[in-house]
Amino acid sequence: MEKPTHKPEPKETSLSSSLIVPMQRRLFFRYAGATALATTLLLSTTSCDDDDEMQPTDPGVVDLGSGDAGILNYAYALEQLEAAFYTEVVAKSMSIFNQSEQQIMQDLKGHEGIHRDFLKAALGSAAIPALEVDFSSINFNDKNSVLTTARTFEDLGVAAYNGAGQYLQDAGFLTLAGKIVSVEARHAAVIRDLISNGTFSDTANNQGLDPAMKPADVLSAASAFIKTKISANNLPK
Repeated sequence: MEKPTHKPEPKETSLSSSLIVPMQRRLFFRYAGATALATTLLLSTTSCDDDDEMQPTDPGVVDLGSGDAGILNYAYALEQLEAAFYTEVVAKSMSIFNQSEQQIMQDLKGHEGIHRDFLKAALGSAAIPALEVDFSSINFNDKNSVLTTARTFEDLGVAAYNGAGQYLQDAGFLTLAGKIVSVEARHAAVIRDLISNGTFSDTANNQGLDPAMKPADVLSAASAFIKTKISANNLPK
């Protein structure tokens, strides 16, 4: 008689449960996030190259553009900043973290790289150039300095997506932004928990919602870490 075989049960792949499962399973985000974003990207890449004509600006200033392309460039600028930061963390700061924390930093680097690359692909020829960052104020040998900076970037990213999503006209791009901000919110939660256990939801208001910020306010807060001058004058108001 042929011996029966048993197929292993499929692993849980819920994004909402990933923060409470064992640390090694955080790698799921890297692949699940890429698949979800790729699906949305394929449905919506045709929108950005036909953007409205932008007003001319100082040639030394990077203009984000207008319409949906402007909003995605705004997000792309922030994702460039976050990806560059976690790249530095992984290169310079791993010795200050324990093994579980090192895995988190590796995963955050991977996630932000995915976000950056997909936004660049979605924008196509409308994408702004690579930005020059400035992390001179961060002590990458000090755990508190690294984590508080990470908290600043993650909170800023969530507030930026929450504030700018209302201006997107293309449903595909709105879905894309929604997928990214849901991951960014999980980043913000896990960083806060690393700083102080149990504070993962401290940014939420009485309605359970994270804050939203206008692009001008977000870029002002991020300007301390970005050498490249950025203009958001043509973004939707």
